[in-house]
Amino acid sequence: MTERVAVDMWFDPLCPWAWITSRWLLEVEQVREVDIRFHVMSLSVLNEGRDLPAEYQELMRNGYGPVRVCIAVEQAHGSEVLAKLYTAMGTRIHLGKEPLGRDMLVGALTDVGLDPALADAADSTTYDEALRASHEAGMRPVGTDVGTPVIHAPGPDGDQVAFFGPVITPAPKGEAAGRLWDGVLLVAGTPGFYELKRSREQGPIFD
Repeated sequence: MTERVAVDMWFDPLCPWAWITSRWLLEVEQVREVDIRFHVMSLSVLNEGRDLPAEYQELMRNGYGPVRVCIAVEQAHGSEVLAKLYTAMGTRIHLGKEPLGRDMLVGALTDVGLDPALADAADSTTYDEALRASHEAGMRPVGTDVGTPVIHAPGPDGDQVAFFGPVITPAPKGEAAGRLWDGVLLVAGTPGFYELKRSREQGPIFD
């Protein structure tokens, strides 16, 4: 029997593409010997100091709240509960189209049986040091010219590999999810391999 290995994904709950990738990884967990662990990165931190359109700047300002709450929950309850909160947040943000803000945060916390008062972390800098440390741990191996999703995984030869992506829509299911994982791991574990890309012609599909 193949030993199960840990695969780590860094997410920002704002990102629809990371959400789809996360749902794919949960499918992979069912058909390959991997255990998915979720961690927090921050698009708001990543984009600090960058010249952005006004609308995106506003999104980045609002983006600190959800990731601060995620870090607060991770510190208080651990990574398994963080994963449940991510599912609750993503369901509300991407499927329910709920606006960012306290109502969404309280609703997501309540969905997973957590104290709604944890939403107070959204307006506090208490968790910012831990947030930045988690962000740095995820992004350091892949650089700052990418966003989320970021995945760290054992490569085909056992060495750790880290990469941005895959950006996919919709998320493959069942064995199709496993085959994509096999291919992604193969190319990511190839020394000197950096990029595959083509123009996106459709938006996120949350099936």
